[in-house]
Amino acid sequence: MKRRGNGRRMSAVQDVSGWIPKTKIGQKVKSGKITSIEEIFSLGKPILEEQIVDFLLPDLEYEVLEIRNTQRMTDCGRKMTFRVVVLIGDKKGYVGIGAGKSEEVRPAVESAVKEAKRNIVSVKGGCGSWECACGGKHSIPFKTRGKVGSVIVELKPGPRGLGLVANEVVKKVLELAGIKDVMSSSRGQTGNVYNTALAAITALDNMNHVKKISS
Repeated sequence: MKRRGNGRRMSAVQDVSGWIPKTKIGQKVKSGKITSIEEIFSLGKPILEEQIVDFLLPDLEYEVLEIRNTQRMTDCGRKMTFRVVVLIGDKKGYVGIGAGKSEEVRPAVESAVKEAKRNIVSVKGGCGSWECACGGKHSIPFKTRGKVGSVIVELKPGPRGLGLVANEVVKKVLELAGIKDVMSSSRGQTGNVYNTALAAITALDNMNHVKKISS
C-alpha cells in the first residue's frame, strides 16, 4: 500500500556543531576553506557527508512525497517495512531527492532526507521565453528534459506570471527549486512518484551539463 505525503514542509537542516568531518571536502567546509556548495560542484566531487549541505545551505526544507509500506513473511511472522520518498530544496536554486527504508516511518524519513542532501543539485534560473524579456530568474534559460525509467519530463521557459504548468509531483520539484514560471509535459509511468520527481530534477540538472535543446 502507498500514500502521498501530507504536503507539509519542514526544515531539513540538522545541528552540525558537533560534526567531525570524515572527508577532505568536509574538513575544508568546516574550516572555512570552502564557503559555498558551488565550489564543491566545480571540483566535480561527490558530497559524501550530508552535514556539508547542512553547513552550506541553512534554509533547506523537506517534503514527504510518498510513503509505501510492504509486508514480507519471516520466521517470526509478517514484517512491515516503510519506504519513504523525500524532496528537499531551499527555493533559492537547490533541490534534491532521496528514498529511505525502515521498519518505522520516522527513521525512513530521516534516511531519505540524508540521501536527498547527498544528491542535491544546483538549478540554473533564467528567462528564456520569447514572450518575456525581463532578464530575470523566475523561469529557466532554455528547454530541457530528463528521463528516468519510462518517465520523461520536459521543461520549457515560461513568461512571468504564467505559474507552474506541471503535474503535482513536478510542480513540487520546481517550487522547492525556486522556479516560478515553467511549462512542462510528462509521459511514461508518471504514477511512479520517485521516477517522476527524479526525471524533473534530472532535467534541471541537465542545464548544468548540456547545451540548449532546439525546439
